Amino acid sequence: MNSISRMENQAVARTVLELDVNNHAGVMSHVVGLFSRRAYNVEGILVMPVGSGVTSRIWLLVNEEQRLEQMVKQVEKLEDVLAVRRHGAEHEVFVRLEEFFR
Repeated sequence: MNSISRMENQAVARTVLELDVNNHAGVMSHVVGLFSRRAYNVEGILVMPVGSGVTSRIWLLVNEEQRLEQMVKQVEKLEDVLAVRRHGAEHEVFVRLEEFFR
């Protein structure tokens, strides 16, 4: 079995990060740019305004790996990030989205 086949057979643990952010142009770019600069893959992104639209909520589906704790700390330092919560991969937002696209 080659290394690619082994990787395909291994289940990758995933985590959902839920971010409350200020809602203005460029915030999403700052958040995903942080992941991009560190070569950390984002598997899914969902963004919706909250309430009056002054803030938004971003859900990121990411692979669970050793660097995730450091990534969360870096995200929390971004100026427009108000809060970060971490959920398991079974968080309903992506489960429902997957069901919709089946």
